[in-house]
Amino acid sequence: MDLRLEKVTIETDRYRIEGAMTLPAEGHRSRLSDHVNRRDQQFFTVQAARISPLDGDGEEWDAPVVMVGRAHIRLIVPSTA
Repeated sequence: MDLRLEKVTIETDRYRIEGAMTLPAEGHRSRLSDHVNRRDQQFFTVQAARISPLDGDGEEWDAPVVMVGRAHIRLIVPSTA
């Protein structure tokens, strides 16, 4: 299966996470909405993540991989940059 990286921005109650999610290049579940609406997946893997506190208190940091729990996601959108 061919894969591609989709740049995304995710917000939880406390953090904004910018990075990339791996999705199929085409076909079934190739859209971001298809991937995040899977009920059998409780965590999403974000690669090359930049994590920023939403309250502005504290510093941003980078992580090679972050696992984000579905229950904590308030917003997820494809990034344009």
